[in-house]
Amino acid sequence: MLALAALSAAPGLRAEKADRNRPLEFAADSAKVDDLRQVNILSGNVEITKGTIVIRADRVEVRQTPEGYQFAIATGNSSRRAYFRQKREGIDEIVEGEAERLEYDGRADTVRLVNQAVLKRFRGTTLADEVAGNTISYDNTTEVFQVVGGPSSAAPSGRVRGVLTPRETAASEAGAK
Repeated sequence: MLALAALSAAPGLRAEKADRNRPLEFAADSAKVDDLRQVNILSGNVEITKGTIVIRADRVEVRQTPEGYQFAIATGNSSRRAYFRQKREGIDEIVEGEAERLEYDGRADTVRLVNQAVLKRFRGTTLADEVAGNTISYDNTTEVFQVVGGPSSAAPSGRVRGVLTPRETAASEAGAK
């Protein structure tokens, strides 16, 4: 198990705070909406948006608690993994992830990518960081990322792999001027 301190220590790494209060919008080939149980099952070419959050998958099950928190489990198919994207709060950064299965927890403000997991961070349009493993979890509240290797790792031989680009500091920016 590897905690990615370089990602978690970066300022402004939090998810957009407004996302949790945005409506969840979706498009899919089919939808089953169960208002009594507060469960929605979306199938076929699913795309969900919730503020800056985007989830694309073959199938997504969305549950909502009586308090209004939303939870989603998204699964890909044999030709395309499930996809997650979110803008970071107060900074020009985007986090994107892909895996066979995504688990989004709106209450805990976490995302878990399972099997063939890859997570990328873009600064503007430039790829800054990329990690791959069996499972990648990140917690937007504590700003901690974890990558775990295993037999279904997106990295060769089941190991954790990554590239972390140094963040420019105020001192290095001042020296460049």
